[in-house]
Amino acid sequence: MTDKTSKTEDAPEVDPRRYHVAVDTIDLSTGAVNSAYLGECDQAHVDEVRALAAIPAAGRLLIESPRQSGAFFVARDATQGSDGDLDVYVPVDAEPFEVRQPEPTPRASGRGARTATRGPDYIAGAVRFGSQSIGGAMDHPESGARFTWHTTESPAGGDYFSGVAAYLIRVASEPQVIYDPPTDRVGQFGPLSKSARALKNDASRRTNREGLVNIQVEVLGYAAKPWTQGFDPSKKVNWQRLLAAGRDWGIPDTWPAGPPSKANRNRGTWQSKAGHYGHIHVPGNDHTDPGSIDVTVVPGAADDPKPADPTVTNSFPGADHFGPGKNNSFVTHLGQMLVARGGGRFYKDGPGPKWSDADKDATAAFQKAQGWTGSDADGIPGPTTWAYLTGGKGKNIPPAAKPATLEPYPGDGFFHVGRTSPIVTALGRRLVALGFGKHYKSGPGPSWTEADRKNVADYQRSKPDLKGDPDGYPGPKTWADLKIPKL
Repeated sequence: MTDKTSKTEDAPEVDPRRYHVAVDTIDLSTGAVNSAYLGECDQAHVDEVRALAAIPAAGRLLIESPRQSGAFFVARDATQGSDGDLDVYVPVDAEPFEVRQPEPTPRASGRGARTATRGPDYIAGAVRFGSQSIGGAMDHPESGARFTWHTTESPAGGDYFSGVAAYLIRVASEPQVIYDPPTDRVGQFGPLSKSARALKNDASRRTNREGLVNIQVEVLGYAAKPWTQGFDPSKKVNWQRLLAAGRDWGIPDTWPAGPPSKANRNRGTWQSKAGHYGHIHVPGNDHTDPGSIDVTVVPGAADDPKPADPTVTNSFPGADHFGPGKNNSFVTHLGQMLVARGGGRFYKDGPGPKWSDADKDATAAFQKAQGWTGSDADGIPGPTTWAYLTGGKGKNIPPAAKPATLEPYPGDGFFHVGRTSPIVTALGRRLVALGFGKHYKSGPGPSWTEADRKNVADYQRSKPDLKGDPDGYPGPKTWADLKIPKL
């Protein structure tokens, strides 16, 4: 009689050390998320990825998945020499994670709702990420309109705006809004009038659906290092638009539960008073963000911050205010709007009143993003360019072209007996992928071996330009031909 607990031939054992690998990329000009599946990798590769992410200068943020055990993500910052994408690693034996569609209808009657107040669904100039379908109608509009503030627990600036946005979509923890203080970029995952999904429920009460609106904002930064330090609201056009949208919904400039430096998860307050809350104030939740942010900045007063010059309005001031030699507040305002639309990389010192090449280049980039050419994209704003910027119309400036994603040649003499490096592993994997791995009995691994040399020699003999000297040691030509992916 067969032992019923024994394994059967048609149930192969799954190697828990293998991972599915994908890369998510967000097009900032459209907000579309593109995902490319790259195949599987082993535990050794994952160990290298984690070790590299632990190096501060590597420009990588490692985030453990809250949804699948063993899964993790790596957000890359192109300004630190990486490529600005989100790398996804999921164990092949992980339990599947399925994103449930939001219920479109509320679970409560919403008695006493103040339905007369109606603000905008979208903030002018915001990048609209993903499907824009993350929530449904509010359960308790009678509780009053509110902001709920979070921090992403990540660096700010650079490419973390898109990388963290891709992560939030991956784990279905999107707020309505994501904001990056250094660049003044703002993005939305869904309309302000619908619920988000960045909070835990409080027992049966759905905290994401509390209030006439519950505008949740993930601010790039850390709770332990309040992002309001050094933050100047008067220079942040999108920041002002974000707060104005909340005020249009009737959100008062108050903190009913007190400043977010201390936890106060009083249900009576949360379920009855409009205003500003931190994640630290929400019943049923255990997070402590956004930290000790300055409540004179968030939200500040309704009529503050005042523009640097009261003459700056949305009306086009005339082309004679822009160009070489011009020095006025309209140039500053132009630069601020361009930074808010993705032009921050053109400014080393930030927008100012004196016209510069940065203003011209950023303006031209914005004009070209609209598909304009010739004199319509000469870097000098006209009435149409000004109307697009002040009205939040058109496409944002796309990110700079990505740097090369291939591993650079490590140098003559790098490969020798005794050399141990992740680059050796990467070389071996590339050889295997190209069909030149027959000499490996195990691996490939990080230590240079005779098997590596023989496989390189086989590859060199297969290439007319390389077969003249198939010594098995990669030189510049062999390395360039192999196209090793960047570590």
